[in-house]
Amino acid sequence: MVLPKENQEIKVFKSLKKLDTYLYVDKLQNFEKLPSGLRDSFGQYELVLEMELSPARKLARADANQVLSDIALKGFYLQLPPTIDELSNE
Repeated sequence: MVLPKENQEIKVFKSLKKLDTYLYVDKLQNFEKLPSGLRDSFGQYELVLEMELSPARKLARADANQVLSDIALKGFYLQLPPTIDELSNE
């Protein structure tokens, strides 16, 4: 397992193709350098947020530690729409 940085500057993109789908990447990551399958599936996008993410930060639908770990390991974290089970637990 790759340990995430303590704090990391990140960007969050919103898919314009898939409702409630977001992509978290390092602030320096170029979208065109992500895997082509991911880019094709994600489709058109817009930048919705730039922030410093720390393991202690609360996110609405994601665990900050998991986001940081995935960015360190894969170069991105993909947040998919909530499942029916997740919606019923809110």
